[in-house]
Amino acid sequence: MTGHTPTTGTPKRKPAAFRLDDDSVRLSDGSSAEPLHNEAVVSEGPDPFATETVSAPAAPKKAFGFGKWLAAGLGGLVSLAFGLAIDSLIRDLFNRTDWLGYLGLALTAIAVFGLIGLVTREVLALGRLAKIDHLREGLQEAADTDDAKAARTHLNGLVSLYQDRPETARGRRDLAGHMREVIDGRDLVLLAERDLLSPLDQEARRIVMNSAKRVSVVTAVSPRALVDLLMVLFENMRIIRRLSALYGGRPGTIGFLRLAKHVATHLAVTGGMAAGDSIASQVLGHGLAARLSARLGEGVINGILTARIGIAAISVCRPAPFIGSSGPTVSDFMSELVKSAEKQD
Repeated sequence: MTGHTPTTGTPKRKPAAFRLDDDSVRLSDGSSAEPLHNEAVVSEGPDPFATETVSAPAAPKKAFGFGKWLAAGLGGLVSLAFGLAIDSLIRDLFNRTDWLGYLGLALTAIAVFGLIGLVTREVLALGRLAKIDHLREGLQEAADTDDAKAARTHLNGLVSLYQDRPETARGRRDLAGHMREVIDGRDLVLLAERDLLSPLDQEARRIVMNSAKRVSVVTAVSPRALVDLLMVLFENMRIIRRLSALYGGRPGTIGFLRLAKHVATHLAVTGGMAAGDSIASQVLGHGLAARLSARLGEGVINGILTARIGIAAISVCRPAPFIGSSGPTVSDFMSELVKSAEKQD
């Protein structure tokens, strides 16, 4: 702390020492009043030990979206081209005869109506998928934090999702009773998994098992690799769509592509895409190579890979996380696939 006296209008004086408890010493209050005779004013100086506050670095500016401008421009040009082509076609039809022109107008109206219907369906499908993702994340958080209020909120959304499903009537009724009686959030999620989602989980396992069996049989008897590839691709797409519809997603085209992307991401995160060696070792560990021909063994491995995709699809399509169990695993399907292959051998 430093003592000073203003220099304006008063002569400079020599430095002097003061005691802070002296009556002639006062602390500066920030005013510009001149000190009295023989009075010293003490003001706070800069703290030499104070550290400068480092401001957070500014967020990097986003790069200019040339790709978005290109897509918007090309999309606009294509739309204009279609519009002008249709306009020219209808004008030509009217030049030929009036009834052809009116027929062209009617067909154009039908096409526009169909386009509006497709867009509406895709938007609703994306909304259902977003709702399922929201429910799954919310129920997971409610179970982790044991938040009963959040659990009831998301379970009400789960009940409304299956309001029109007759096979869930008993589960919805039991869950409604549990929400009035149970006070623990995690227990509520466990009860919903047991009473409401258990029948759907059993059907999901059956769907995955049947698809895995079909892939196993077809790839075992098919003479060409192209047929195997097409069969595996078809069944994997079919599994994703059927599981999504089972759990309430009912995706459209865009929603299905988004869902397939999520399934592939889930497989990559859980190591499913690079699990060929481990699956083969599991299969060989069952003595499959000693009991089956090489072709049937290859079919079983393809079936197990299909089952892995089905397991990932269940995790993505299910509107609630697996709390009471870890969910289906490859070993749940392996034994039945091996038995099915042994019957074919």
